[in-house]
Order: sequence, then structure tokens, then C-alpha cells
Amino acid sequence: MTFELQATDGTARAGRFITDHGSIETPIFMPVGTQATVKAVEQRELQEIGAQIILGNTYHLYLRPGMETIRSAGGLHRFMNWPAAILTDSGGYQVFSLTNLRTIDEEGVTFRSHLDGSSHLFTPESVIGIQRDLGSDIMMVLDECAPYPCDEAYARKSNEMTLRWAARCREAVDRQPALYGHRQALFGIVQGSIYPQIREQSARALTAIDCDGYAVGGLAVGEPAETMYEMTALCTAILPEQKPRYLMGVGTPQNLLESIERGVDMFDCVLPTRNGRNAMVFTRRGTMNLRNAAYRTDFAPIDSECGCYTCRNFTRAYLRHLISAREILALQLATIHNLSFYLWLVRQARAAILEGRYASWKQPMLASLAGPVSANETHTS
Repeated sequence: MTFELQATDGTARAGRFITDHGSIETPIFMPVGTQATVKAVEQRELQEIGAQIILGNTYHLYLRPGMETIRSAGGLHRFMNWPAAILTDSGGYQVFSLTNLRTIDEEGVTFRSHLDGSSHLFTPESVIGIQRDLGSDIMMVLDECAPYPCDEAYARKSNEMTLRWAARCREAVDRQPALYGHRQALFGIVQGSIYPQIREQSARALTAIDCDGYAVGGLAVGEPAETMYEMTALCTAILPEQKPRYLMGVGTPQNLLESIERGVDMFDCVLPTRNGRNAMVFTRRGTMNLRNAAYRTDFAPIDSECGCYTCRNFTRAYLRHLISAREILALQLATIHNLSFYLWLVRQARAAILEGRYASWKQPMLASLAGPVSANETHTS
């Protein structure tokens, strides 16, 4: 993978990185495809809305369908028929969320499957092996996502182990060759909870390990938004300028814009897909709950300035009807719109950075995103 930093505007960045499955223009939002599918949308639709990279989940894919199936298919790209880039997380966050079903030690994490209770061990080496089997374009190191809140001593001990695991992952990448004829990059993950000194130590130590890119993890887990922004800015100020930066699990449209201003290139979050499946859609004027009775005879599109398939063809009233009738199409159409909106938003941010007007673009956009959207409102500007 190669990364080119094309422009900066303050600390906001526009870049491009090249994988063997295509070029990705940053800032970028990555739809979450936990189990080899982005919920409620087809791969064809993801391509139509301009998704350049999606996520897969190591933990879930390891348990089901399993690595034998993925290898037999020729890797995750072929298994799910996705031609563009894929990032796989290490499964660490999912394992650590199984609080009562796992134990952690220096070797790795022993856990029980949430599916059948069977026992498994994830080590830094084994998660690299699993991601080699998956064949993702970007692999993540195994890390511990410290809970929030946690005390400083715990955060420090956790981060030190995470750094040792990252070094083992780096060594495992060198020992375990790629399987499917394309290159795989490795991203390190900065941890340290809300403690600046630990975050700084983590970022500097990971830089010395020399990964292909770097993620900021352990945020958006309950801490105040301003604390998240503070920790993000601290990390991006240290991480190498010529490598991509990924803020994991973030977030709302406002979170994206604030974090882009602080030097982040890549984002993922389940919010647009999960909210879409629950009748909440994003617009340039804030969110809308399509269950609201006010939309029963509202024949405007969700967002009159949006060019997605949903907004070109269907009304708020029709979406509300589908939701009320519990029709599966409601989930699909709302998710298509939400993902289209997120991808539109990062494209607009990129254009503003390239033109040197990010700050002046961001402030009115944040004000507009605050809403609210009125029923029967047909214009969003």
C-alpha cells in the first residue's frame, strides 16, 4: 500500500492510498460489513453509492463461516464478491466486549464463542494468520481496548501489553506470507484511554514499529466528545504525516467533521446502517425519525439535495409506510440513503480541504446538521 498526502488545510488532510483492489481518496468513511455483508444493502449498491473500502470482522468471520470456507473460496473478496478494498479488524474489540467469557494474559486472549460456547485463543500471531486467510487489504494488530472509565494504572498496563502484541504482529506479518497474490498492509492501534501521557507513549512506540498506517482506538466508548477530540488531536500530532490515520468506531456526522479537522483520514461506524434499520435517517439539516406521524403525508424525498437511489425515487411518506408495515425494503432504502449521505459528507470535506476552505465550510455545515428537519420541507439549503 502506498499513501500520498495531497493537501493540508490547517491539520485537516486530503490524500490517496493505493491498494491492489483500488485507490481510496481520503478522508473516507468505510461501511461496516461485519459478517461479509453490510447489513441491508447489496454489494452492487455499495459500488453505486461510491464505497471505496468496507470492513470485515475477524472475530465473527473466524467463528462463522470459518477459515476453511474462506480459504476454499479464495479469500474474502471472492467469497463475498467484493472487488474493492477491505479492512479487517483484529477481533480484539469484540473479544474484549465478552467480559464474562474471556481471559487476558501475555500470550493473548482466551474466549468462549458467543455462538456455541466453544473455547478459542487469539494471539497476535494467530490473528495475523486469520487475516492472511481472509486476504484483506488492511490488517489490524491485536490490541486491548481498555474500558471507559478505567484508572491510569490499568490503562498503562493494558497499553504496554498492546505495544508488545503490536510488535509480535509486525514480526508475524514478516513470517507469514500473503496467500492470494495481493499485498496486505498492517495498521497499528494507539491506545491509552483518556490519559495523554499514555497516548503519547503509545503513538511514539507504534511509530518505531513502523506500521503501514495507524489507528486511534479506545475512543467513542463513553467518554465526553471533547475528550475524544483532545485525545485524537494528541495522537495525530505524533503519528507520521506520510501514513494514513484511522479513528476507529467514529461516529456521528459531527464527529467526522471535527476529527477530520484534527488530522484523521479514515472512519468506520455502524451508526448509518444501524440507524437506518431503525427508521432514523441523516440529512443536511439533521436527523429524521421516519416513524413520526408527521411524515404520513409528506411526499418530499428524505433530502431533496441528495442524489441517492432512495431520494431520487421515494418519498418520506412511502418510507414511513414501509416502516409501519415492517417491510424489509424500508431497511434497504434507509440504509442506502444513510451510507450515501456519509460518503457525500466526506467527499465534500475532501473538496473543501483541497480548495483550502475547510474551516469556513465546516462551521455552517455543523450548524446545518444540527437541524431539525420539518415535515413537508422540500428544500435543505
